[in-house]
Amino acid sequence: MTTTEAHPTGERADLLESLALHRGFLRQTTRGLTDEQAARRTTVSELCLGGLVKHVAGVEQRWLSFAVEGTSAMAEGDPAAWADQFRMLPGETLADLLAAYERVARRTDDLVATLDLDASHALPAAPWFTPGARWSVRRVLLHVIAETAQHAGHADIIRESLDGAKTMG
Repeated sequence: MTTTEAHPTGERADLLESLALHRGFLRQTTRGLTDEQAARRTTVSELCLGGLVKHVAGVEQRWLSFAVEGTSAMAEGDPAAWADQFRMLPGETLADLLAAYERVARRTDDLVATLDLDASHALPAAPWFTPGARWSVRRVLLHVIAETAQHAGHADIIRESLDGAKTMG
């Protein structure tokens, strides 16, 4: 079920504002970097800044597809492809990853303006989900906001380790 609200207000506006804030923090960590810097690991983790942008874009895209299509949008893929989303691969550029993230963000923003926030789908079977659980579109958005905020914090640590720059402070 959808709504025809052209400019989100109330709860929808609040959700989008929160998501935009955390997206901005993540993007800020990449400002002024070369592709080589964006691909560099600065901690024992596999994470790099370009990989985090790619991962968060993929997570947002998958979860919003779930909000529209249900469980089929969450089909498991190749484990190697899963690992590759956390790093920049040969030929990938930070500019391209940021542009892809922007396209995902626009799609999400359009969907939030139109989807029924109470519509829900059964979660796929996975050890980390309660069997038989359902998530509403609202819950999906809260998850995407939390995921984005968490990874923006990771990105801040990686950037500070890279060259001392901080997103805030």
